[in-house]
Formats: sequence, structure tokens, C-alpha cells
Amino acid sequence: MELFGVPIETLYLYGLFISGAITVLYLFFGDILNGIETIFSPVLIFSFMTIFSAGGYIAEMVTVYPSVPIAVGAALLALILVTMLNVFVLAPIAGAEESLVYKESDLCGKTGIVITSIPADGLGEVLIESVSGRIAKPAASFTGKEIPYGQKVLVINVENGVLQVSLYEEMQHYIEGGTKL
Repeated sequence: MELFGVPIETLYLYGLFISGAITVLYLFFGDILNGIETIFSPVLIFSFMTIFSAGGYIAEMVTVYPSVPIAVGAALLALILVTMLNVFVLAPIAGAEESLVYKESDLCGKTGIVITSIPADGLGEVLIESVSGRIAKPAASFTGKEIPYGQKVLVINVENGVLQVSLYEEMQHYIEGGTKL
């Protein structure tokens, strides 16, 4: 079959090359189109065009079916695969990006391990494990006492990016005894 005087196989091949080239350009310059993603997703459209063109080209070259059923089949295949791409890959990735963000105030009340000893009047470092990974932050002693390496600590406050921590056992003693700091 011919369309616009050009064999349909050639049109599928042109579509494959053009959609592939646009996809590569989108990878490099996609941030320019960042606001457009609210209306439609360029990734899904480029994926649909690529799968449709590749499916149509392969089917035209391998089978003897008429061009219209091949185009419909390629469109259905592309729609199914792009839907699966969106549901199983793109949507979970979009959700994961948001969960990696944390505020420093969220660290208050968390426990961590001292990985660099905290002197009485200086800074050390504490490692806090969270759902999204490990966070190493500079830390100072809340009570003004030295905290050695490997001790479990409780984050009391965060000031200018520095965690104010105290020994976990000490804080547990205050909580159980009902004593205020």
C-alpha cells in the first residue's frame, strides 16, 4: 500500500527514525518542556510513536496482511505497552522522587549512631537511617557532654543544619522518670 505516493513501509521507517531522534533530543533538552508535562507526557507520546512505527514496519515486512489491520494492530500494541510503561515504570518513579525529600525539622525525634565522636564543645557526625536511605549530618552535644563513637543518640533539635543530640539512654531515663530537661 502507498500513502501520499510513498510505500507504507517507508513511512513506518521514517516515523521510527524521527520519533527515535526526538526521544534522544528530549533526553538532552527535556527540561525546556518541563511545564508541558501537565497537559500531556512527551515520554508517553514518543514511546507510542516509536512502538507504533516499529510494530507497523516489522508487520509490513514479515506478514502478508493488509495495511489497515496492521496499522490497527500496531496502534493497539503501542497503546498496551505505553499504558504498561506508565503504570509500572513512570508512575512509581514519580512517586519515589517525592519520598526522597526530607526537611531537617523531620529529623527531630529520630535516633542515630555517632560515626565521628562529638566533643563537649565541638562538632561530630551522626548517621541516621531512614526509609529513603542513610543521612550523615554534623552534630553537637545538646547537654554539653562528650559523646563517643558508636553510641546511639536521639536528635533533640536542628539548628543551622547541625543536629543537637543527646545519648539515647539518657533521654530514655528522663522520659521514664518524668523529669523535664
